[in-house]
Amino acid sequence: MSKIYLEDLKIYAYHGVLPEENIIGTYYILNLEIHTDLWKAAESDDLNDTISYADINQIIHDEMKIKSKLLEHVAGRIISRIHEQFSQIDYIKLKITKTAPPMQGEMKGASIELEQSFKPVS
Repeated sequence: MSKIYLEDLKIYAYHGVLPEENIIGTYYILNLEIHTDLWKAAESDDLNDTISYADINQIIHDEMKIKSKLLEHVAGRIISRIHEQFSQIDYIKLKITKTAPPMQGEMKGASIELEQSFKPVS
């Protein structure tokens, strides 16, 4: 199994249930894990034989620009778009952390994590 990671991607965005979250915004930290076969690219040294990190990064940035109430909704959209563009992916796990959730107490953030397998069931 081969994996691609995008780690600690920091994006300023406007998501949340409270109206002020959609006006003020905050930073989000995203961590993505993708399982796919990278061995052809390992042999060929050709970008066409792999999945471009830049393309994945652009999908994430595009979807983070769309305001949503729930991080689960944002994560679901990102996972769907990535798999639509790269059908050779077997598995995606995405964690999104809101760094300044409007809650009492001091914390690094509040996170959700979604994962989806695209392998056919035997």
